[in-house]
Amino acid sequence: MNIGTLAKETGLAQSRIRYYEAQGLLGPVQRSANGYRSYGQDTAHLLHIITTAQEAGFSLDEIRHFLPQADSAGWDVPKLLASLKSKLADIVALQARLARTQAELEAMITGIEDGSRSDCLKK
Repeated sequence: MNIGTLAKETGLAQSRIRYYEAQGLLGPVQRSANGYRSYGQDTAHLLHIITTAQEAGFSLDEIRHFLPQADSAGWDVPKLLASLKSKLADIVALQARLARTQAELEAMITGIEDGSRSDCLKK
């Protein structure tokens, strides 16, 4: 399929698809006789994986490391699982830090509102 069709199918801008290609995330892309890119049907699925991983907080470099390489037989499942588990641990730690920060802010707000934190109101 051409890049316009792929963009419509995935909801991604053509420039974003070309960027992922330039970053080596899509593997080699075939070109037709007129030089236009020709993507395989699996490219839409791969783009979905890339965008979902980015939404989960993976950098493009991290994504590149767990995607199947052009010269490989497919997914490196242990590597993929290790990456996913590591990112999950990062998210859990971030959630805990955010919960502590939220509790501290709520306590500060309460203290200011009820006057027990008058030190915050000194000029």
